[in-house]
Amino acid sequence: MCGGFRAADAGARVRLGGWIHRTRDLGGLLFLDLRDRSGLVQVSFDPRWATPEAIAAAASAGVESVVLIEGEVALRPPEGRNPEMATGEVEIRAASINVVGPAETPAIPVSLGKGEKLASEELRLRYRHLDLRRPELRDNMILRHELMQATRRYLDEHGFIEIETPILTKPTPEGARDYLVPSRVHKGEFYALPQSPQLYKQLLMVAGFDRYFQIARCFRDEDLRADRQPEFTQIDIEASFIAPEDVYLLTEGMIAALWRVAGLSVPPKFSRMTYADAMENYGCDRPDLRYDLRIFDATDIVREADFGITRSAIEAGGRVRGLRIPGGATFSRKQVDELEAIAKSAGVAGLLRTKRVSDTLDGPLAKHLPSGAGEKLGIEEGDLCLLVAAPDASANPALDRVRQEVASRQGLGNGASAFVWITDFPLFGRDAATGALGSVHHPFTSPHPEDLAKLESDPEHVRALAYDLVFNGTELGGGSIRISDPRIQSRVFTALGITESDAETRFGFLLEGLRSGAPPHGGIAFGFDRIAMMLAGAQSLRDVIAFPKTTAARALFEGAPSPVADEDLQELHIRKQ
Repeated sequence: MCGGFRAADAGARVRLGGWIHRTRDLGGLLFLDLRDRSGLVQVSFDPRWATPEAIAAAASAGVESVVLIEGEVALRPPEGRNPEMATGEVEIRAASINVVGPAETPAIPVSLGKGEKLASEELRLRYRHLDLRRPELRDNMILRHELMQATRRYLDEHGFIEIETPILTKPTPEGARDYLVPSRVHKGEFYALPQSPQLYKQLLMVAGFDRYFQIARCFRDEDLRADRQPEFTQIDIEASFIAPEDVYLLTEGMIAALWRVAGLSVPPKFSRMTYADAMENYGCDRPDLRYDLRIFDATDIVREADFGITRSAIEAGGRVRGLRIPGGATFSRKQVDELEAIAKSAGVAGLLRTKRVSDTLDGPLAKHLPSGAGEKLGIEEGDLCLLVAAPDASANPALDRVRQEVASRQGLGNGASAFVWITDFPLFGRDAATGALGSVHHPFTSPHPEDLAKLESDPEHVRALAYDLVFNGTELGGGSIRISDPRIQSRVFTALGITESDAETRFGFLLEGLRSGAPPHGGIAFGFDRIAMMLAGAQSLRDVIAFPKTTAARALFEGAPSPVADEDLQELHIRKQ
């Protein structure tokens, strides 16, 4: 291939094909760089070894045209060598050229000249076949392939069997909307595209395939972000007779194998943190531990302060919590106002501010604090203290956002990396709008054995045998030990308000499997696209997916979604309104 030639190949007769990357005409002597996915090689057309017809054909071939070339590998003269190219010591002295795929002028640039900027992302997605020729995206696709093969090798070596599960299935309670597929042969009935293979992998455990994995395609009809796509790939893993410790050990080895593909290393053991500690100290369940900027509770310290905002918040059942920012006293008023705007956008009324300058507390809050409060708050010289007086449900997201913004502005944690397992999630949570009890993960997650007695009496304080792996503040994946006892599954359904008849209608095939004798089992799933994005150093999932959707869930290259003819809809028993 084009990128494989080295000095040792000098003298070899070759036939190769590729795309014309760029050309240089030196008046009777023509050079072109030929490209394929392996890289570039220089091809020279000189009257001493190429016919006039070959030189003319090379000169008239446009950039991005596909050509077949025959010639000989030769060493470049010392002054003509290019150390920036892997093939820079050699060239192909072409004897003939055949233009097999003439190209029109590219709609977007593939080879960027000096100072030339990329086309807009929308235009690059429209001409994705051209954009994928760029070295950056080409390398991302190759890395993705290598990560996929490393995953398969690792899990195969650990006794896991790759099994494909259905794409056309029934709706699932995964928390997002399903993509529905109408059935032509069953009028008025629909399949759903899977949000995950959850129920099938549990049934595979019942069937005795005690170690399963799949690099699975999943679909969720939800709002998009830079790290979300309506269709995505996940590494799906399930095993029987395991505990969370087994999952941690297996996973840490797999992550190490994937990071090695990108030339990176991971610590021999990942740190762990309970969900409760994560929310208390960092305000979220995916804390970025590359920097030590923790939330602290100042409620008792300011309880006696002569300040209506803190007093009313505490009397209403809220708390006063905040951040100590070393060196933050140098922040300008405008900078602190910007932080407050971020906190307000997350749902709180504002930030209470004070700082220590010249061994004295300063700022709007200082005059309301009792004597000695600065020392009790731990505010040292040059520190800025930002507090929120609110219920935890509002304060946590606000302080999390402020923490992240401060770290970004101060460059905290740059160049570092941190993995952490978040454990002991709550099994249930209340819907903020309706107050209804719902599953934090999914209704098949096992309650913590120590909390089984609370299922009926105190469901909101039941812990789950669930866990997430977080890397640099981003969730890489999550999983749980599943419910294998149908009696416990029925109790969980009851707590969720799912009647026995409704449970049989929605999950009857799973319940039937559990009643057939189910081993204890559990697993984990990782966002493969997200891992590829991080290891490639890309800014968006779209940079590591061959044909991604836009943030509006549109496929610009092929023009999907698109209208369907009325007669086709009629055959599917669908009528437009």
